[in-house]
Amino acid sequence: MSLHCENISYTELAERFGTPLYVYSQAELDSAFARYQTAFAALAPLICYAVKANGNLSVIRRFAELGSGFDIVSGGELARVLAAGGRADKTIFSGVGKSAAEIEFALKSGIKCFNVESLPELDRINEIAGRLKTAAPVSLRINPDVDAQTHPYISTGLKANKFGIAMEDAERAYLHAASLPHLNIIGIDCHIGSQLIKLEPLVEACERLLPLIDKLAAHGIGLQHIDLGGGVGIVYQNEETPDLAAYAAAVQKLLGGRSLKLILEPGRSLVGNAGALLTRVEFVKQNGDKNFVVVDAAMNDLMRPALYQAYHHIENAEPSISAPFAADIVGPICETGDFLAKDRMISARAGDLLVVRSAGAYASSMAGNYNTRPRAAEVLINGSEAKIVRHRETLEEMLANERDCL
Repeated sequence: MSLHCENISYTELAERFGTPLYVYSQAELDSAFARYQTAFAALAPLICYAVKANGNLSVIRRFAELGSGFDIVSGGELARVLAAGGRADKTIFSGVGKSAAEIEFALKSGIKCFNVESLPELDRINEIAGRLKTAAPVSLRINPDVDAQTHPYISTGLKANKFGIAMEDAERAYLHAASLPHLNIIGIDCHIGSQLIKLEPLVEACERLLPLIDKLAAHGIGLQHIDLGGGVGIVYQNEETPDLAAYAAAVQKLLGGRSLKLILEPGRSLVGNAGALLTRVEFVKQNGDKNFVVVDAAMNDLMRPALYQAYHHIENAEPSISAPFAADIVGPICETGDFLAKDRMISARAGDLLVVRSAGAYASSMAGNYNTRPRAAEVLINGSEAKIVRHRETLEEMLANERDCL
């Protein structure tokens, strides 16, 4: 039986829209968002979708329709949220290197809060807010030095990471913020990493923030919200991911009677398993005892395997008459690191369509043009309806900004 996204076969989608092709299920987007709403219902959190996971305007618009806020890490992502109909006053601006122009854009747009990651950033925001004759809402991102037990490239909560303000410096940082006339301190934030598959680090991070909140209250610094970030993992292979209901119960118990609004910033766990990447087999080749399945998707379409040695399940979209064999599934880019899978059992012949699972997060958003490869099209599926939500990039579009300079 051929594989489907909702009510449409992947084979039909590839024939209509070509490959490589990102395919997203609206039903799965809705379901993932509902899982957070249900699990945390007693705490009534503001769920802020982390745009970096997948910045497609139609994906953002769908979450806005569901009532989501947004977590952004650049002025460009804020522009995407606004263009898609998202609300600035439900948007959190994170990131370690906010430029003066980005801060001014965010203040003029009326964002909910800056998650501030250093004292120099506090000073910059204060200066710009003063010039604009406004008060900037800020929350300090605290680095709780908790091991997220994930890949080191996506761990963000240790002292060795570039993110946040060290726990031992946090009280002093808040006092400095309180001394600046154009800041309005409204919260505290932490985010310890991505693709977390154990609950304990998430709970520990929350637990470590609470004594600091009490110390700040003693200084007269009352906070309105606690932002626990995102990072909850998804199933790529056979992971046992955190139980959201258990996570919510643990957070509720820790917060006790504190009148703090809870903010969450899920990204991957909202979109990751909602997406797939379709790719066509160009050749099957053999080098000695080594087999290679060469496909038309590459590391510029899905960077995660080359960057993180990440696993994505890959299968043939149609029943194959060929016997499975062990092979590296590789792209056409001129790099040895251009692979989607290593030593994978696969049934594939030239012309076959392969489905790369769990490609809704950090695939299209990390895509590039290496080897002058146009970025792939994107399609959103709603039942039996397939809507193109990003047109396939053309060579003419890629060259336009350089032709103007000739």
